[in-house]
Order: sequence, then C-alpha cells, then structure tokens
Amino acid sequence: MAKKNNGNADAAANSGTAQGERAAREQRGLQQDTDAKEARQQQQAGSGSQQQSQQKGSQKQQKPAVQAGTREQPEQLPAQHLEKPGNEHELELAPRFLAPDYAGSGKLEGKVAIVTGGDSGIGRAVSVLFAREGADVAIVYLNEHEDAEETKRHVEEEGRRCLVLPGDVKSVRFCEQAVEATVKTFGRLDILVNNAAFQEHGATLEDISEEQFQETLQTNIGGYFHMARAALPYMEEGACIINCGSETGIFGSKELLDYSATKGAIHAFTKSLASNLLERGIRVNAVAPGPVWTPLNPADRDAQKVSQFGKHSDMGRPAQPEEISPAFVFLASPVTASYVNGVILPVMGGPRG
Repeated sequence: MAKKNNGNADAAANSGTAQGERAAREQRGLQQDTDAKEARQQQQAGSGSQQQSQQKGSQKQQKPAVQAGTREQPEQLPAQHLEKPGNEHELELAPRFLAPDYAGSGKLEGKVAIVTGGDSGIGRAVSVLFAREGADVAIVYLNEHEDAEETKRHVEEEGRRCLVLPGDVKSVRFCEQAVEATVKTFGRLDILVNNAAFQEHGATLEDISEEQFQETLQTNIGGYFHMARAALPYMEEGACIINCGSETGIFGSKELLDYSATKGAIHAFTKSLASNLLERGIRVNAVAPGPVWTPLNPADRDAQKVSQFGKHSDMGRPAQPEEISPAFVFLASPVTASYVNGVILPVMGGPRG
C-alpha cells in the first residue's frame, strides 16, 4: 500500500532514515569489495599448482572480477531472497544507480520521457540520468510504491518533475491512461523506455506453467507493444523508443526459456518497429544488458544462487544499474544518436556476456 503523507516533519524524518539505511547498505557493499579484493590477492599469491587445480573444470568461476570504471563496484552479493515483485529498498546491498561521476550536459533538455519499471533497478537509474540531462520523467510501475517514491525524490533532486503511475502494463487500457496522464501533465511525449519485466526460472519446459508463460509473455512483449502503440499518437519527428532487451535474447538461457523467448521477441520487435517508423522520424533501439544487480533476480532465485549471480559473466561480477543507464541516454539523445536506428546495443561486460 502507498504510504500516506503525514506532514513535512514526518517526511523529513523518513527521508533521513531512508538515507541512513541506503548509506549502511552501500557501506556493506564497500566492505564486501575490500574483502573480495583481499581474497583475489591471496588467490593470485598462491602457487602455480594451486592455480591449475582451481582452474580445472571451473576456470570461469574462479577468475577474479574485473573493475573498469571510475569507482569500484560490488563483487560479492548477499545471499538474499525477496518476495515478488521485489522491492529495491529491501535489498541488503543497495544497487548503485546515482552514477556520481556522470555529468549532465543538457542532452535531453526540455524533453519528456516515460520509463516503465521505473521504480527500481535499471529503470530507476535511467530515470535519474534522464532528469540529469534535462528531461521530465513519468515512471510506470506495478505496486512498489515506496521504491517509486524514492525514484521520484531523486528525479526531483536533479531539478526535474516526476509523475508516478502505478498499474499493470499487461492492461491495454492502463497503458493508454499512463500515456494520456503523462501528456496531460507535461504537455508532450518524446521518449518511451520499455523496461518492465517478469522473470521466473524453471529447470525444464514442463516446469513452466501456463500461468507463468502468459505472465511473462504479456508483461515482457505484450506490455512493450501496448505502451508503444499508446505512445505513438503523441510522438513527433525526433522522438524515440528504447526497449530493454537482454543477453538472454542473444544467447538464450537454459533455465529462462520463456523469459529468453520474450527478450528475443523484443529484439525482433525493435528492429521491425524501427523500420516501420523510420519515415516518421521516430527512432527505435534496444539495450541488451548482461547480469545486473536489481530486485529482479533476488525475487526469483533462492538466496544461495543469488549470492553467485553474475560470477559466470565475462567480468566475473554483475553490473550495477549505473553502469547500464548511460547507454539509454546515448540512444535517447538526438545529439548522440540521430543516425542510430534499429540497433540492439549489448552492454554485457564482454562479447559473451
């Protein structure tokens, strides 16, 4: 349930408490980074025979994580499970979305964006950077009200307006209402980011119920279709649509059969819609992330598997949302991507994700 507004004093107290909790979770992440670095040093100091033994049969598991950004990112994740749909504020290790070293330069000044799944994860990180670049943002989300309000607070701290729109993208009427509310509030619509997703692992095809299949299909590709169709009447030349795909749509995933299928469909939908809208001057692209630390996986897998999330990737760790969001800015801005259309941009940490 959404929290009621009990006045400025209560809001300030709650904000201070929330900030303290986020700082504590990030501090735990920094300590885990230090422990991981020391473990890497000890591993690298071992004898050649020990290293060969470690590599045998599990070379990809044992390689040290790679750090290539302006600040070191978490490598060791908590063993934690969340109840679906997954609340970001409940994660023991807070995902990093602020991108403090990213300086805005007005690349989206005066524009209006809708971001589905904007309450948390990649959607939150994208919303914050869009605001930093000058855009007002409407965030569509299911029912994670506390997370959505946190995203709104950060968008407004960037000096832009934010509209929160709870609802289910499986509903055609809700998608139409979300677009209408955005245009009524902000007066226009320039950017649509389709990011909302449902994911559930299954060891075999027989494990995937019809209910799960329809939820995955109607959320991941149906929701993208509904939102794009609702948005297009309000989009003019120079507008753009950005879909969130996945490395699973490129390589597949043995335990994400339905999810991978929808991500592959998103990639094909992106290319097809890019061709369809080209004459109208509306660009359509997609970002295909590798493993990213968001509530999606902790709300899907058991705690022990969550702690190993991303360890098999090329970089030996999952990305943080702030490492993915600049790709969306690049595709959204006519300054940087006016000639980029129909692209599936892989942001996977390596050629094999």
